[in-house]
Amino acid sequence: MHHFICAGDIRLVPEYAGNSISFTRCSVVDAAAGSVHMGVGMCELAAGGRIDSHLHSFEESFYVVEGNPILVIDGRGYPLVPGACGLIPVGVEHAWLGPAQGKAKWIDMLAPQPRVSPADTFFLGPPAKVEMMDLDIRDPRSRNLFRMVDSDIVLDNLKKGAGVNAPTVSASMSTALLAYSGIALKMLVDQRLDAQLHTIFMVEYQPGGVAQPHDHPMEESYIILDGEVEAVADDKRYTLKVGDVFWTGVGCIHAFYNTSGKTVRWLETQSPQLPARHGYRFNRDWDYLAEKLAKKG
Repeated sequence: MHHFICAGDIRLVPEYAGNSISFTRCSVVDAAAGSVHMGVGMCELAAGGRIDSHLHSFEESFYVVEGNPILVIDGRGYPLVPGACGLIPVGVEHAWLGPAQGKAKWIDMLAPQPRVSPADTFFLGPPAKVEMMDLDIRDPRSRNLFRMVDSDIVLDNLKKGAGVNAPTVSASMSTALLAYSGIALKMLVDQRLDAQLHTIFMVEYQPGGVAQPHDHPMEESYIILDGEVEAVADDKRYTLKVGDVFWTGVGCIHAFYNTSGKTVRWLETQSPQLPARHGYRFNRDWDYLAEKLAKKG
């Protein structure tokens, strides 16, 4: 099972009536799309707007696409910038404040999928007191927050050692850039930020980059941020462009091919988290085994 939403069909509508001001959202992955594990939405908050303090029974993570929203978490307000991301753990009080001017846009990821009934989101009123804090991802106390800059996903930039005063988090295996088959993958929200039920990461395909047909024991969503890519799911082919949203369910055989001649980048989510083994089932490997066994017969 899979689902595709064209960017032109995404419509944001007011959300959290009575508990928000100037906040709109469009749910792009939910039960209506066939999902059972995740909720993904496009969010927008205008200057002067807010989402009241609340908590919920699911994890929430986010990636800022545009503007400068303020995330209030545990009474501390963090002015965010494009590329900022993070995790709001289960049961943690938080609120959102609009930017000083213009609009702020972000993508949210919710896992497990929010309930329709009984209630799983509990509002506590407008944030009473906010201590403003800088978004400092080097500060160990910012354990649930991160920010990706373009250089984080450029392999050549990682070929030399990082100085002790490097502006990003300390380099380690847990912050590494993964590169394979013309694909670069940078983890954004995972167990390093205390996520237990899902992950978010950035994916970039070089021209000619390919992921051969495969499936997973978890769901995935893909929000195209730059460029375009050919996607195949359940034997149907799509050309995904900026703003499009794609989702594949458990067992959906899918593949990606960058035939555009240019780099393509998307934000990807997974829920549940990738298991330690057998997270990918590639058709080519099992086709090879079938042929090998047939020759023996």
